[in-house]
Amino acid sequence: MDRNQATGLFLISALLLVYLFFFSPKDKVEQNKSQATTSTAAKTVAPTPGVAPVPQLDSAAGPVRSIELKNPELTLTFSTQGGRVAAVRLNNYKTFFGKPLDLFDAQSARYNTKFRTLGGQTIDFAGLNFSAGDPVATADGGQQLAFTAPVGGGTVTQTYTLPKTGYEVKYNLKLAGVQVAQEPLQWSFTDNVRQTEQDIKQNRNHTTINHYSAGGTQNNLAETSEKPEESKVTEPLTWVADKHDFFVAGIVADSQPFTGGQFNANVNLADSTFIKGLSTQLGIPVADATSANGSNYRLFYGPNQFNLLKSVAPEFDRNVYLGWGLFRWVNRFVVIPVFNFLQQYISSYGLIIALLVVLIKLVTWPLTYKSYESQARMKVLKPEIDAIKEKYGDDQMKVQQETMKLNQEFGVSPLSGCIPQLLTLPILFAMFQFFPNAIELRQQPFWWATDLSTYDNLIKLPFTLPFLGSHISIFTVLMTISTLFMTYQSNQTNAAAMQGPMKFYSYLMPLIFFFVLNSFAAGLTWYYLVSNVVTIGQQALTRSFVNDDKIRAQLEANKVKNKDKKPSGFQARLAEAMKTAQERDAQSRKGKA
Repeated sequence: MDRNQATGLFLISALLLVYLFFFSPKDKVEQNKSQATTSTAAKTVAPTPGVAPVPQLDSAAGPVRSIELKNPELTLTFSTQGGRVAAVRLNNYKTFFGKPLDLFDAQSARYNTKFRTLGGQTIDFAGLNFSAGDPVATADGGQQLAFTAPVGGGTVTQTYTLPKTGYEVKYNLKLAGVQVAQEPLQWSFTDNVRQTEQDIKQNRNHTTINHYSAGGTQNNLAETSEKPEESKVTEPLTWVADKHDFFVAGIVADSQPFTGGQFNANVNLADSTFIKGLSTQLGIPVADATSANGSNYRLFYGPNQFNLLKSVAPEFDRNVYLGWGLFRWVNRFVVIPVFNFLQQYISSYGLIIALLVVLIKLVTWPLTYKSYESQARMKVLKPEIDAIKEKYGDDQMKVQQETMKLNQEFGVSPLSGCIPQLLTLPILFAMFQFFPNAIELRQQPFWWATDLSTYDNLIKLPFTLPFLGSHISIFTVLMTISTLFMTYQSNQTNAAAMQGPMKFYSYLMPLIFFFVLNSFAAGLTWYYLVSNVVTIGQQALTRSFVNDDKIRAQLEANKVKNKDKKPSGFQARLAEAMKTAQERDAQSRKGKA
């Protein structure tokens, strides 16, 4: 263990502690400060639905009334005020607290549309009381509901079609005979999101607005920010979605794309009713709305499930966050297909996760074996390495030079043990994103955990600890214990490298991750626990195949074989660089003397 290695590990630990500091729950003083900021922002960014005044309703259609459409998946409540969807209930889901899951209702959200006439008058749908007949049956067994209102010598018609089954609602907006100014209609959706999951922080941090351009670019507002967020897009948009933690309320343009959009999000940490406020404004092409067929859209209200969303619209499945780059690729093409295959035959998701671990470990075992074999070589060479350290003492440069020569002589590469492990990291980090975002784990019990999509809180503390919270996750505790045991085993095998500060940091890291993962999904910590147990078993099995005497004999044979062998170009350049650095250091010390 040299000084550079110890410094590197110290910096990693420091970064993790910084992460914990900035992402841990804020205390009451900080919350009050945030409340003052976000409350002010909320007044200018996203007014609370049901509170902001609306124009006087046109009473020609009679009193405002509600109309309900229902299929096995959705219950939609419409209001003649604005001819809008006023409430959406997902029939097959409950909140974590056992209540019906309302994606939104009249108190939390509001749709609206505005446009200007050629005469300069602003028509606000919220101020119109639309006429509506009874729902009619469609040819495929669905239901259709039409709202009409006379405007400026013409007619505004909004038609909603709910299919027999499914989460999509067809929406048609048509302006017939209305003298509309040649500028986009303004469609808006204000959505104050309620808590539906156990962990309010995760619930809030997984809530955002995603949008996708006609040019193929997907973007979104920052999820974890507790400050007001705003984004303005001037290019045409194909779809926009309010992504709650595990559910989505989205709109897809089927005829002409939206002309652009503006998106806002704000948080009031002191608000126990709404965890985040979202606001969307989109431009509807006037030529599309006034055409013979009108503007055609699809409203999606449903679970944030990858296989379901990918059939809604191009890249609509990006509402399920699977990580970026390589990690998303691993989740999309490896983890999800295997997971979906297993759940066809196994009902216990805890068992599915365990089998997923076993399959991944079997596939990556050759890499694990190579890594263990490399550690065993370093262990066999430990006496020679200790002799070098004893001979050159505190001269770290000389120690590194002689150690490199020793490795070349015996044909050993310290990196050969690291590279196989690095190749398995994409899977490790992919799982870090998959489990907290997989709705399949939502409210799925396993052992003492009642919901694998959030932390298990069998042990509840009567107080709140910094970085830890007010609970202790048993899965996280068991994961930490297994990691410490696995670290102990690894240190015994790789005793040559794990000495002094290095050994200390190897035991410190699992304890740090205990604090990091204590509030993460139980499915994730259960995965890591099973992974550790399988790894320990792999190490024990691999150890029976790796014999120190045979390795020593192989290294001695390499020594003879490499006696007259010249170092590779990389090794030669590395040796020359170390030699130059050593000479420069010696001259520096001589000059100071």
